[in-house]
Amino acid sequence: MTPGARAPASPRHRTTARRTKRRAPDPVKVWAKRLERTRPNLVRDVLDGLAARYGHQAWERRLDPTSELILTILTQNTADTNAEAAFQALRLAYPSGLPAEHHNPGLGWGGAGLPDGAPPDWDAVERAPVQDLVEVIRPGGLANQKAPRLQAALRTIREARGDHSLEFLAEMAPLEARAWLTAIDGIGKKTASVLLAFSFGKPLMAVDRHVERVSHRVGLIPAKVSADDAHDFYLALLRPEETYEAHVNLIHHGRAICHARNPQHEICPIRDRCRFVDPKAP
Repeated sequence: MTPGARAPASPRHRTTARRTKRRAPDPVKVWAKRLERTRPNLVRDVLDGLAARYGHQAWERRLDPTSELILTILTQNTADTNAEAAFQALRLAYPSGLPAEHHNPGLGWGGAGLPDGAPPDWDAVERAPVQDLVEVIRPGGLANQKAPRLQAALRTIREARGDHSLEFLAEMAPLEARAWLTAIDGIGKKTASVLLAFSFGKPLMAVDRHVERVSHRVGLIPAKVSADDAHDFYLALLRPEETYEAHVNLIHHGRAICHARNPQHEICPIRDRCRFVDPKAP
């Protein structure tokens, strides 16, 4: 071999080199940087525009976290008013005798709010004959799917923790708590984020169909990103202290003005930056 020449790489070394790939960039971070570069201040303008119309939103606990979880599951694919009826039926069918809790849903909720009342007896709900539970929650819609889902969630919590309380989640980091909840069948990022945001004030952004619709129309999240993935896109776009108000005002905007059909562009506070109104909006 010529002096100073490098020895040829061994076959093993060449294989290892070929296998070493450059890590793909995080699409969430890439999008956040792109949005700030191509549409400066979009997030801030949207949040400010919504706050100017609907006000700034202060966090306040709505319900005990287990009640919040069950009520949120009951809202899946149905109107909030139907979920209220189903939850109230649970209270009446499975009374706990505990102190009454007050439901102050605030802006963004689609119903009237629950009347004051004690939470249901969760042990009785978990152990009830499933067909009986189906009949109790039938006013909420999709009872055949939701009854076993409720019981499975309650059973999983009890087996993991010894009771049905979710207060321990307060001590967990936001994403750790979300991961704990989403490991339960039937609980996705939206349901987990609603519970953690409203019961504990954790900085997680819940994306429902209203938030998703407004976000896609304005251009806050990429057109092909699903509602499930949008949860993580929003965590890159928002500061922690912005998540609660962003969720509440976006969902209310979707209900009040940015309807799925016939949105009221003429009174929309963020129309100047909405790509649905103007595909060339800045």
